[in-house]
Amino acid sequence: SEDKSVKCWDLETNRIIRHYHGHLSGVYSLALHPTLDVLISGGRDSCARVWDMRTSKEVHILGGHTNTVASLIAQDAHPQVVTGSLDSTIKLWDLAAGKPISTLTNHKKGVRALVKHPREFTFMSGSADALKKWHLAEGKFLKNFHGHNGIINTLSVNHNNVLVSGGDDGNIRFWDWPSGHCFYSTDTVVQPGSLESEASILCSAFDVTGTRLLTGEADKTIKVWKEDHEATPESHPLQWKPSREIDRY
Repeated sequence: SEDKSVKCWDLETNRIIRHYHGHLSGVYSLALHPTLDVLISGGRDSCARVWDMRTSKEVHILGGHTNTVASLIAQDAHPQVVTGSLDSTIKLWDLAAGKPISTLTNHKKGVRALVKHPREFTFMSGSADALKKWHLAEGKFLKNFHGHNGIINTLSVNHNNVLVSGGDDGNIRFWDWPSGHCFYSTDTVVQPGSLESEASILCSAFDVTGTRLLTGEADKTIKVWKEDHEATPESHPLQWKPSREIDRY
C-alpha cells in the first residue's frame, strides 16, 4: 500500500493476521516464493525487501536500484528473485546471499512489468521502449517485441504460449511467445461516465484454464476476455514478417 505497509490476510475470516513494516515509502509490487515461506516486496524506496512470512521479520534488503521497484518475479530455481525498476534496469538476485548476480541495462525506459513463462526458463520485461524476452539463468537477451506506443503496465502469459500486454493508453496486445508475432490488438472501452483517459490497463491475469483473461482498469472495472471460438485462419490470416529490430540489442 501507499501507507508503506504490507499486510497478510486470512481469506476465510477476512482479517489481517500479520503486518510487515520496513518500507520507507509506498509498496508497488509483491511476489511469493513458490517453495519457501518467503515474501518479497518492492517499493518507491528503491529496494526490494525479503520477509519471513510466518515471523514477519525482514530477512534481506535487496538494494541497488535508484528508482521505484515496480515489478518482481520469485521462483524456486536460480536466480530466485528478479526485480524491474523505473531506473530502467533489471536485476537478478542470489536470494541466499541477498546480493545481485547481474544487472540488465538494455531498456531505455522504466520497467513496470515482468512475467515468467510457466514452462520455459525465460521471462519477459515490459517498458515504454519495447517488450524484451530474456533467458533466466544468466539474463541473456533473446529478442524484442515491438508494437506498443506507450507505457506497459502489465504482462501475463498462459501455458499455450499466449502473452498479453496491457498499456497505459488502453491498448491490449496478444503475442505468440516463441516468435514475437502480435496476432491480435484491441483497445479497451471505458464504461459510460468515465473519461477517455481512464482507459488504462493496470493489471491482468489468466484464469486456471488459461482461456480467459481478467484485466483491472483505471475506469474502476474488472473485465473478462474470452477466446473467439469462431475465429479461423481465413477470418484471421497470418500476415507477419519479423522486423529487423526483433533481435536488436
